[in-house]
Amino acid sequence: MEAFVNPHAEKQEHIINAALHAFGRSGYKKASMADIAEEAGIAKGMINYYFGSKKNLYLYLAELCGKSMAEEIEKGFDANVTDFFDNLKMMTTIKIALIKSHPAIFAFLTSLYFEDDPDVRDEIQAYMARNLKLRERFMFNDVDISRFKDDVDPKLIDKLLVWAAEGFTGNMRHNLNMGEIEAFTGELYACLDLMKKHFYREA
Repeated sequence: MEAFVNPHAEKQEHIINAALHAFGRSGYKKASMADIAEEAGIAKGMINYYFGSKKNLYLYLAELCGKSMAEEIEKGFDANVTDFFDNLKMMTTIKIALIKSHPAIFAFLTSLYFEDDPDVRDEIQAYMARNLKLRERFMFNDVDISRFKDDVDPKLIDKLLVWAAEGFTGNMRHNLNMGEIEAFTGELYACLDLMKKHFYREA
């Protein structure tokens, strides 16, 4: 894959976008190198030359998307926001901005999350584990959880919210609709405000 680092930037972008769309639309197994090459406007042999295999291309995209997400969070993260729920809102706002500017990344990551092909399953699980550690670092490092009531576990609240997001993502995986994402985000923020009201100690 070293050869892919230095091709013409426009060609590189075409290949990445074509592959993101193909995998996001069809999943790992059904997406073909021929379809990706056709959408990118290059010969199939060029993709094989750059990556060697469909699996290598798929895993390259996973790492690239994960890196892009981490960079956006690092760039937009405000360490002065220490409230648990406000911190979660901030993280969500950053991710939504990335989805709006790069919807193909959202489609690919959604497809990846639900991918169970044995050819890539172990690598995906390792990828998910790394992302979970990154998320926990932003969610719980330097975040004030002292305002929660004694019988409320913040990590359980976080898990509940992750499950809700997973359900929404599953419904959206074949029909990416920015309007619905905006509506879900508004409802999520309203839920966070409600949770803050009921799970925090009285001021």
